[in-house]
Amino acid sequence: MKIEDLIQNILRSIFNDDRIIYDKSRFAGGLTNYNYIMNIKGTEYIIRQPGGMTNQMIDRMNEKVNNQIASELGLNSECIYFDEISGIKISAFIKNSKNIAVADPCSPDSLRAVSSLLKKTHSSTKCFPNSFDWEHELAKYEEIVKELNGDFFYDYEDLKKNLLDFFDKSIEQNSTHPCHNDTVPENFVVNDKGEAYLIDWEYSGMNDPAWDIAAYILESKLTEEPIRDFLLDYYGQWPSAAEELKIKAFMLAQDLLWTVWALVRHYHGDDFLDYCYFRYERFRKNIKQLNHVSEYTISGIVKN
Repeated sequence: MKIEDLIQNILRSIFNDDRIIYDKSRFAGGLTNYNYIMNIKGTEYIIRQPGGMTNQMIDRMNEKVNNQIASELGLNSECIYFDEISGIKISAFIKNSKNIAVADPCSPDSLRAVSSLLKKTHSSTKCFPNSFDWEHELAKYEEIVKELNGDFFYDYEDLKKNLLDFFDKSIEQNSTHPCHNDTVPENFVVNDKGEAYLIDWEYSGMNDPAWDIAAYILESKLTEEPIRDFLLDYYGQWPSAAEELKIKAFMLAQDLLWTVWALVRHYHGDDFLDYCYFRYERFRKNIKQLNHVSEYTISGIVKN
């Protein structure tokens, strides 16, 4: 059965109405998945249609548990339906809202909202049942690329080894807390009352909070002043030299990880090649500064 037909059947069953037609006319964004807004019986919902290969890259059972925990903490939008087999999810649409990518990820209000949500996430005493380890995820994505008979960049192995060696020699033991692990600005939503939410918990798991900090800076393309304000708000002071170095190293690791993620999608037939080239080229430029990364600014890594 086509995924569209499956979603339509689910909608008809949940809302007890065989007249419902799965409508994809209002696209709500997404890279990993495709999200659509539908008005059903006067109420708007977000319908998630899983993207290609996602069920091989994401543990939907862990996501279901973590999604529920995030909702209990008041971080997440209300989940109406979650199918851990197909990855289809139906959530309540947050009224009169816009994501922070649209609202401006660099604004003081956005930075405070993101910092507050991340502190609440990272300080939660409710642990996620799984861990997110970027090296493990990278190895998993590499295997999928190989299964799809895909190729890597000519200098991929050498540059990856340089990064892994750097982590072994220079990065202190990670602390472990509940983390979102995909803190793109599109995943932060603010309504007209100033209430903020963190959505899409499919990559969530126990991890070092610096991963989430690094991801928001990198994905939002923050410049020097917003970076300073964001870090001061989150940490209450400028992070230690070791913590700052970890943020920088995670930024490089993220460009490498999501490059290979994009290769999976590309070799599956999705249009992700430009995204892949962009992330790998930035990784390639920044890896050359690896031995001087302690002096290399966070904003320099973003704009390289």
